[in-house]
Amino acid sequence: MVTTMYQVQGMTCGHCASAVSAEVGAIRSVSEVEVDLASGLVTVTSESPLDVETVRAAVDEAGYDLADA
Repeated sequence: MVTTMYQVQGMTCGHCASAVSAEVGAIRSVSEVEVDLASGLVTVTSESPLDVETVRAAVDEAGYDLADA
């Protein structure tokens, strides 16, 4: 298992966190998504390393922005 943290910008409420969690959680091989709304950190556990552009597309689909590393 691989755990990666991402910074997501623009989340302000529980609905925001749920939307990001659902979209990122739909990525193949993702087994768990934890969203810390206060810090904007999204912790993703997956079976293998994820392509950052795949995660960026999922976050974008939810209506938010993945911060550049």
